[in-house]
Amino acid sequence: MALPLLLTGPPATADSDDTALQAAFAEAADRYGVPEGVLLAVSYLESRWDGHGGAASVTGGYGPMHLTDAATALAESTARGHHADGTEDPRGDDSRPLPAADRPGADSATDAVPAAARTPAATTLPRAAALTDIPADELRTDEAANVAGGAALLADAQRALGAPASDDPADWYGAVAAYAGAETREAAEVFADDVYDVLATGARRVTDSGQRVTLAPVAVTPDTATADALGLPVGGRDPEVECPRTVACDWIPAPYQDLGGGDYGNHDLADRPDSQDVDYIVIHDTEATWETTLDLVQDPTYVSWHYSLRSSDGQIAQHLRTKDVGWHAGNWYVNAKSIGLEHEGFLTDPDAWYTEAMYRTSARLVRYLARAYDIPLDRQHIVGHDNVQGPTNANVAGMHTDPGPYWDWSHYFELLGAPFHATAGPRGGLVTIAPDYDTNSPGYVDCGSPGRQCPPHGSGAVRLHTAPSHEAPLVRDIGTHPGDGESSTGVNDVGARASAGQTFAVADRSGDWTAIWYLGQEAWFHNPADAPTAVNARGLVATGRDGAATIPVYGRAYPEAAAYPPDVPVQSVVPLAYQIPADQEYAVGLRTDSEYYRAVTFDPAEHQVVRGEEYYQIQLGHRIGFVRAADVELRWSGS
Repeated sequence: MALPLLLTGPPATADSDDTALQAAFAEAADRYGVPEGVLLAVSYLESRWDGHGGAASVTGGYGPMHLTDAATALAESTARGHHADGTEDPRGDDSRPLPAADRPGADSATDAVPAAARTPAATTLPRAAALTDIPADELRTDEAANVAGGAALLADAQRALGAPASDDPADWYGAVAAYAGAETREAAEVFADDVYDVLATGARRVTDSGQRVTLAPVAVTPDTATADALGLPVGGRDPEVECPRTVACDWIPAPYQDLGGGDYGNHDLADRPDSQDVDYIVIHDTEATWETTLDLVQDPTYVSWHYSLRSSDGQIAQHLRTKDVGWHAGNWYVNAKSIGLEHEGFLTDPDAWYTEAMYRTSARLVRYLARAYDIPLDRQHIVGHDNVQGPTNANVAGMHTDPGPYWDWSHYFELLGAPFHATAGPRGGLVTIAPDYDTNSPGYVDCGSPGRQCPPHGSGAVRLHTAPSHEAPLVRDIGTHPGDGESSTGVNDVGARASAGQTFAVADRSGDWTAIWYLGQEAWFHNPADAPTAVNARGLVATGRDGAATIPVYGRAYPEAAAYPPDVPVQSVVPLAYQIPADQEYAVGLRTDSEYYRAVTFDPAEHQVVRGEEYYQIQLGHRIGFVRAADVELRWSGS
């Protein structure tokens, strides 16, 4: 169900008209004979009414109506997927290193954007220009013109279906389905159903340009038969697909192939949950276009994940059975116990658009998987790739940082039906980070090139300082920045950052500032009462046992040496470099038996699971960590 949004967002300037966009929707609806509610609902699903400053989406779409001109926007794209960059080993298993010549970084796929740019779905902006006589440049950059272009496309789709213009929103279901540009009836109907869900629920918000837009709820039962005239193919689902019926989902398998010399790709066959519990769902972004993403996951010399989600309409492709283990998180312990979801987008480009359509289908998929594997809907189990810890000290600095500070965790969890809310009073012993995404804009650099300022944009992250002042230095992260430990405001730097939904133990409070225990130090963030960036919480915390000086923290919950049978090499269990004083407290995420999944051969019959002593997962910093139960005691932190 769509959730009404609070009327928040960037403030309009004193001399601006913050209702101009609302008026543009009314004018375009009247001019082209489209019900205003339908036009607003389509735009909300495409962009949540944001114009993104005239920047293009990852699929070459522009403006509130996501009019596409992929040839202009993407012809020079050379992205090859985020696993191809950096030093992280996506498999994250030092007992079976990936052959360097054959793994991420090799030119194993080419970008297919130019071919994709010629499809009808990728060329709606030129068609809108022809229908409206509005120049293409104006459709890209002027929000009112863009809305008019979208209205003209809807009206044209209605005519093409042989249906008359109508004031009744129920009559426009087929035209809305056509607007999606989908290739199958199922995908088109998922888009249309979501539009009508928004229409029935209503929404209101302030856009990224400070425009106040409201869609009043409209009670409507759409005439779904109007989609028949689209003539889109209706295909049965592949029996391998594991997706809810409310999403469009294809089976595009990743290869399990013997490459010779003991090398194989690009995943491991397993039997979860019988072999191991699935505790995590890991949220990634692709750092590549849809076509490139699909090329890469089908390359046996690359790596793998379970699902990919398309930005434009939320279309899902499943690549692995969920019982099998993908190579995606950079930490073998997490890989063996997780399902990986890749979302088309670019974390350093906030206007690459994590679309509403993609958020909604992703949330449906996560709810489905969470029910199937009994995974709690919280940020201790639904984690970003940027929250996954390096398995050893040598790996921490090279871990990936997607989906980044522009992923809207608060909205995502609203769609999951598990919104972040206070569970304790004003002196709660824990806090859950929960800034207002639209108005929270910490400011980042390194978008596009080193040192380049990122465009002002909403964010679900707060910045952490060494004292209660914006002028105080950022907290240090000796793991992410070995040597000097100095954190930065870089969009990829997670060293002094806490994100929406993460829960931390409170270390102190001072006026409008709250301090949390973070990487062994007090970390302060601005949390004023009139615009809070966190809510109070209660729960379990881990602290050091009496007599201990520090709490050893690990990047993976591996068994002790005595747990290994003679035929399985013992895996090292070495604490991370962080020094955590024993009197500090860290929020506990989950309890787990230590496990090591031994999978170094192509034959899954030779795979083994070794289990040992108990661990707790804690919120160590921006990334999670693990502590041995024998090293800590648990306390209830409430009030």
